[in-house]
Amino acid sequence: MASNGLKETLAAMERVKLAAKEAAMNRLIKGANDVADVQRRLAPKDTGALAESVAVTLPGHTTPPYSQPGGSRVAGENQVLVTAGDEDVRYAHLVEHGTSKMEAQPFFFTAYRLLRDNVKRGTASAFSRTAKKEWNRR
Repeated sequence: MASNGLKETLAAMERVKLAAKEAAMNRLIKGANDVADVQRRLAPKDTGALAESVAVTLPGHTTPPYSQPGGSRVAGENQVLVTAGDEDVRYAHLVEHGTSKMEAQPFFFTAYRLLRDNVKRGTASAFSRTAKKEWNRR
């Protein structure tokens, strides 16, 4: 029985998908760490606890309790979450947005907005670059 190449093509497509997904995830993790680094630098340094509470949560892991935005949750398969706050630092949102007695000191969303387009472009580029490379390896 002659092969029409379908089996090889399907195997190649699966290899491309897995390699591209891994490359994109690696770039997304790097981007999340870059965002977290800028957030730590921008966070007010009264005690340093707020800056130290900025965390990057990888897929399948749980964010710290009381972290902002959203509190404790599990990162999805293709998600990397950046949060501020934990059990000891429950005031990240108050610093970010301010209160009636305190001016806002934005650090969290400022860094996110500053770097989000770079992270998106870098992740998409890593995905497509790796997909092309793997496809041409056939």
